[in-house]
Amino acid sequence: MIQYLYLGRMDYVEALGLQDELVALRTAGRIGNTLLLLEHPPVLTLGRNAKRANILASDELLAARGVTIHEINRGGDVTYHGPGQLIGYPIFDLRSLHNTSGSRLGPVDFVRLMEEALIRLCAEFGVRAGRICGLTGVWCGLPAEHSGAACAAAPKTVMQGRKLCAIGIHVARGVVSHGFAFNVTTDLADFSLINPCGITDRPVTSLMREAAHPGVLPNLASLAAMTARQFGFVFHEQMQPVESLAALRARMQTGAESEPEAPESPAPEFPAEDTPLIVPPEIERLRRTKDRPVSA
Repeated sequence: MIQYLYLGRMDYVEALGLQDELVALRTAGRIGNTLLLLEHPPVLTLGRNAKRANILASDELLAARGVTIHEINRGGDVTYHGPGQLIGYPIFDLRSLHNTSGSRLGPVDFVRLMEEALIRLCAEFGVRAGRICGLTGVWCGLPAEHSGAACAAAPKTVMQGRKLCAIGIHVARGVVSHGFAFNVTTDLADFSLINPCGITDRPVTSLMREAAHPGVLPNLASLAAMTARQFGFVFHEQMQPVESLAALRARMQTGAESEPEAPESPAPEFPAEDTPLIVPPEIERLRRTKDRPVSA
């Protein structure tokens, strides 16, 4: 069972604090795997491998546009988050998840499954998406034979692919945090503030730009539910919606998220009521006659 919760727009610092809280609870085994889905106001995040030079805008310009900067412990380079972007923070214990062969998932396996869930989500809107070798995330505009494939290696001389979704995770003691940023109706002009993920030769795009019928895109809350359903498919788990953060916190306090223990069965009494204590006469007669020869 994976619980999921759509939180709407949430300040980035508040979301970091919530992740830390849930990671501690998941590490202690007090909650199950939980997927947070939300949206952020404009913010730049710098992963462990980020280069400050990949932020192209001056501090003055960022301040004027209300864009804050945060250095965090996920993998990857610089990423932009903002309105119209669906953010997913899976707080999952990798030791509780297994691949089709029964082995536990590693971090790379986990990322591939997240990509798969989002590739399937794109397909629901007529967008053919896939992967590019060496570039984590979800991409469209790939050769048809590579779309949806495990690894699409486009010729180096032809830089194909437009990035729909950035992915970066952190794993500590087997528990995942951070996650993905999926561009839905995001203002793509904001990506001019950075070299997204340190990549300079492939553009960023959005579901609104790529969808066959962009005018009928659902709102983020509905898209979050669709995303959760795809997570359930690829991780082979049931998805359980939680209605609010208050409800999630209440479950943390009461332990309602854990399965209740089965009541102890009463000790059996012997002999059971359906076992006769005395052999009935009919059975006794059969015993006496079973070895007699049967006449022709």
